[in-house]
This record gives sequence, structure tokens and C-alpha cells, in this order.
Amino acid sequence: LLTIGVLDGIHVGHRYLIQNLTQRAKERNLISGVVTFNPHPQRVLHPHNQLPRLTSLEYRVNKLQELGVDLVAVLSFTSELASLSAREFVTLLKKYLKVCGLMIGPNFALGRRREGDSTLLSALGREIGFSMEIIPPFTVDGEIVSSTLIRQTLAQGDIAKVAKLMGRNFYLIGKVVPADKRGRTLGFPTANLSIKQEQASPGNGVYATIAHVDGKQFASATNIGIRPTFGGGGKTVETHLLNYAGDLYGKELKVEFVQKLRNEQCFASPEELKTQIEKDIQEAEVTLSRKQNG
Repeated sequence: LLTIGVLDGIHVGHRYLIQNLTQRAKERNLISGVVTFNPHPQRVLHPHNQLPRLTSLEYRVNKLQELGVDLVAVLSFTSELASLSAREFVTLLKKYLKVCGLMIGPNFALGRRREGDSTLLSALGREIGFSMEIIPPFTVDGEIVSSTLIRQTLAQGDIAKVAKLMGRNFYLIGKVVPADKRGRTLGFPTANLSIKQEQASPGNGVYATIAHVDGKQFASATNIGIRPTFGGGGKTVETHLLNYAGDLYGKELKVEFVQKLRNEQCFASPEELKTQIEKDIQEAEVTLSRKQNG
């Protein structure tokens, strides 16, 4: 029993679909499987309009296995694959994966020009020999959960809503790289994260975060933005870890976003910025201890 899709984020809607898939597969004494794609089809079909990705392929595969999926098949998404008709694609699924049933969401479509909608897939199923079931959309507070909605909400900096839609806090993972050490001169050394260009990240601003490094967790405050007080530049992700002593350069840091504290601002002087950073750090500490204790 198969479902097909990129499943970027493995959000609560994806989990609902997977739960149905594994349960139905058990009932029918079948293997549950997910066919997913790498890279994202958008990168091949619309190279000039890239979608930022919420999660890596490795995360998706591991999470699907954790959720009880028996088989995860990763297909390289190429222009050749994109040019297959719906009939050709499901024929390959039948031949190589012995598909007995497809489970899909209501707006799902596959094949060239998305021709394989639920109507065509039902007809192909009757002809080729597989069942088809449509799982209704999963909603949170009246909104249909989708990776697109999560990307939009993330860009707006609404971290609490993103966590609700994803079923977990959003996080970024990156290597700590040298920067201009401006935070250190202000008295607040920051870890500058190297983030892949295609990775989605929260909108510019200051956030209360939890930093994970060397198997330990630290309360932290993270600034995402262009540092307008110092003339701006490329987008950076800088994290100040509270109560951390040591050198972070070259280490991998996971930064979990808990709450937005404020938008990015331009300050008249470094002194004004320093005063605000002190406030941000205090607020981050209070926010995180409140979340931890309640």
C-alpha cells in the first residue's frame, strides 16, 4: 500500500496520512510504502522559482521509518521522470513495487502536467489492478495544513503557529563559521550559522531559541537578518548561547525556535543596540523558563 509525495516537513497532515497508511496496510496484510522525490520537483520543473525546503531528505526518510513505514523509495526527480504519463508511472509502480493500493490526499496529482488526478487514477486502478483511497485534508484551527502554509507562516515569523502545523518546534542545523566578531565587541559573542541557501528559515527578527551542541541544550537568543545598524548585508543567523563557555567554531549547532521576541530594528548607535540585546537575552531567558515549567 503506497502513498506518493515530497512530504516536506513531515507535518501533522503528513503524519495523519501516514497513520492511515500504516493502519490500512496492517488490516490488509500489506507492506506500507512511501515513494518520495529528491530533489523537490519544483527545482526541476521551475528552476527560477525555488521553494525553500523545510527538511532534509535524510530527516524525511528517518522520520517516515520512525512513523512505522515499511518501505521508503526515493526517486531521483529528473526531466525524464517528469515527462512520464500517469499511466506509465503507475505501470512502473505495479511492475517494480507490486502496488496493490494507493492512498492520496484530495488535491494529489501525478504524471506529466499533473494529469493523474483522483479520477484518472481510479480508472487506472480498475484497469491495472490497484485500489485507491482519498484521505480527507487535515486541518488545524480551520486551516488545511500544507507545506506551503508552513513556509508562509515561517516567513511571517509566527513560530508558535509553525510548531502547531509541524507537530514540533522548527529548527535549523548549521556549522558555526567565523564572522566579523561584532557580537563579541558588544559583549555578546554569537555563533554565526552557515545555512544552506535552499533551507527555509524564519522571517527576520529576534527569537527565543534552544541551542543544541555536543549533546547539551542551552537557552539562547537568535537574530536572523541583515544587521541594519552596521549597514546591512547578506542574511545571517546568529545565536548567543546563555551560560556557554568554550569555542563553538567548526561545531554543528541545532537551533530550535520557540518564540519570536521582536522584529529586526535599526539602532542609532552600537550602545543602543547593546542595551536592546541585554533586554532580548533577559526576555529569551524568561520565555524559555516559562515554556519549560508550564
